[in-house]
This record gives sequence, structure tokens and C-alpha cells, in this order.
Amino acid sequence: MVVILNIGNTFSRAALWDGEALRLQPHVGTGELTCEVLPGEVPVIAATVVPEAKERLAGRDIRFIDARNCGTRIDFTQVDTSTLGADRVANAIALAEFYPLPGIVVDCGTAITLEVVDGERIFRGGAIAPGRRLMRHALAFGTAQLPEVALSEEFPDHAGNGTVESICLGIDRGAVGLVRELVETLSRPYGGVEKMTVLATGGDAPYFAKALPFLELAPEEFTLQGIRLAGESLLG
Repeated sequence: MVVILNIGNTFSRAALWDGEALRLQPHVGTGELTCEVLPGEVPVIAATVVPEAKERLAGRDIRFIDARNCGTRIDFTQVDTSTLGADRVANAIALAEFYPLPGIVVDCGTAITLEVVDGERIFRGGAIAPGRRLMRHALAFGTAQLPEVALSEEFPDHAGNGTVESICLGIDRGAVGLVRELVETLSRPYGGVEKMTVLATGGDAPYFAKALPFLELAPEEFTLQGIRLAGESLLG
């Protein structure tokens, strides 16, 4: 048995791998993630984008993946790997392992990240932008009067008749437009969106997949599967 752990900026998700299938565990707030939350005496393979969480788990033997220790399933030599997030590494590996290439993964979380893998299994980089929740927080934090509006699954389709409605329209449709533009730009060298696998993963993925027909919603365990595959060489 192996614990596969994805530590995100806001939430973390674990799964138990028994050699045949992943058994997903409930989401945990990353701020609440401690060694006590993890099953004892079981190897742990993890990806994290939160240095503080990594420090908090220092008392536990955890093998953290990155682009330099993830095996040879993907060629990362064409990009700067020194700051490449482990979640993006896992997404690229899962994309190449389970879907036709070339492809793009759109990870919709606190940040929106896009990962591109070409037909030769070479990672070609991507893009990073703020997610819908982070946009709301930044707008409220950076202004004197605008409130922080709760996240909604509704898709605004008319001019806002008040501040809250205007924020929802600006951020939510704006975020959809942002993803559309980035996917179109990144897919252009490969013949366009229709020539590529384009996946959506992450906690906010259903919202974007509903709004953008070219996005295929990835399975819930998608990134965890990538972490599992990336960590195989670390188990010895």
C-alpha cells in the first residue's frame, strides 16, 4: 500500500494505491494537513506547491516528486525545471500516459495552469494565471470598497445590475475567456484545438468544462495518477 498525496494551495487530496486501483480520500484543507492525517507506516509519494506544508510534514518520510526525479516518461529537458511545479509535472505525465498526444491540461484551482506535451512526449511549457477564487480575493484586497464575492457555479450572461453581479460577470466570464485564449494560443503550433487532447482538471474544472465545449473533464484521480507514476522510481 502506498499513499499518493497532492498538496495544493488551498486543498490537499490523498489516495491509497494498492497496486491496482486508487482509493480516493476526502479533501483536507492544506492548512490542516499534518503527519497525523496520513496513515502510519505506509510509504508516501507526494507533490506539493506549498513549501510551508512540506516543512510541516518534515517528521514523516515522504518522497516528493519533481521534474528531476520523476523518471523518463516525459522529456522535461526543453524547459527550465528549477521552478516547475510538481503538480504540473504530474499532470503532464498523466496526460501522456492515458491520452492521445499532443495535448494540453488545464488545471483549474487556486491558480489556473496549462501544460503542453507534444506528440514526442516532450513537455513544451504552458501558462499560469490566477483562478476565479484568487481573482475575487485580489480584487477585494486591492481595492477600498469592492467586496470579496463567494464563488458561484452560475455562468453570468448579462450586464451586472450591481457591484456583486458586475464582479461575477467580470471575473467568471473573464476567466473563461482567459482559458479559451490560452488554449487557442498554445494549440496553434499543433494545428489548433481540434487536433489536440484538451483536458480540464482541478477543483474548478467542472465550471470551465461546462462553459468551454472543447474541454474534456478529466477523472477525479487524474493528477494523483500522475503523482503515482512519477513516484515509482522513488520507491526503490
